Amino acid sequence: MKVRDLLKDAEARLKEAGVPNAAYDARVMLEEAYGKSPAELLAEMDRTLCPGATGGTEPAGGLQCPGDCGAMLTFRASVSQRARRVPLQQIVGHAGFMGLDFKVNRYVLVPRPDTETLVETILAAEKDKEIKLLDLCTGSGCIAVSLKHYGGYAGVTMSDTDRDALSVAIRNASILGTDVRAVQSDLFEAFDKGTSDGKDAERFDVIVSNPPYIRSGVIETLDPEVRDHDPRIALDGGEDGLMFYRRILAEAPAHLTPGGRIYLEIGHDQAEDVSRIAEEQGYTKIKVQQDLAGLDRVFSAVRP
Repeated sequence: MKVRDLLKDAEARLKEAGVPNAAYDARVMLEEAYGKSPAELLAEMDRTLCPGATGGTEPAGGLQCPGDCGAMLTFRASVSQRARRVPLQQIVGHAGFMGLDFKVNRYVLVPRPDTETLVETILAAEKDKEIKLLDLCTGSGCIAVSLKHYGGYAGVTMSDTDRDALSVAIRNASILGTDVRAVQSDLFEAFDKGTSDGKDAERFDVIVSNPPYIRSGVIETLDPEVRDHDPRIALDGGEDGLMFYRRILAEAPAHLTPGGRIYLEIGHDQAEDVSRIAEEQGYTKIKVQQDLAGLDRVFSAVRP
């Protein structure tokens, strides 16, 4: 069996399982299994695999044992996982976001291009390097770490209610060399609220979040990669998808500096509802930014 035959077999299996972009996924998993770059793998396409790896009797050549056999086992296991619709990024253990590479696993959402619009909006608007910034529901830490990396802000804090998710974020911050504070908290629960009049409360110049915003009843209709493998706690926004927006917008003023701004990722059909909630809470300078597909994606407003 040659490398190209191996890829074709994997692609056919993934297509049969209904996996989108089967050819791309098969190639990425083979690159990861063998530790080869796309160019290196391309050069190996007509090489014959070791018979110990393929289970056949063809002569050895090209990629050699013992690495060939171990890599083949890894690749076959990866293809089996992907055929069960485990997300590609969870299988290979990392995902690209804002040009950076983030570790991911079953405890965090896979970073998505839509969320890059949120980070880019903040970077474009917030030029003061001395600001303090809080990222709620941080998950993999992709928002907080990217803002620290590209914005160079003096104080960046990331928080999540889930300890396992927060450990992934901490690891990403360390690997990418960013000095980011981590706090386990259910939204603002762990942050000092100060006295009854709000004096001495812990405050931030910018609060950002990509909170759970999928309607509970919609989750079962999502792609298997999301429905069955993304953490449900990071998806479920309650019956109308607005539960976390209500909480964040109600509680954020106690932790925003005067003139501080809040930035939230929203679903494409939630701009009107989130804006209404913010208006009821007294926020001003409400804006909605579209993503590259022209869909409403980023809500921002100034502290009431």
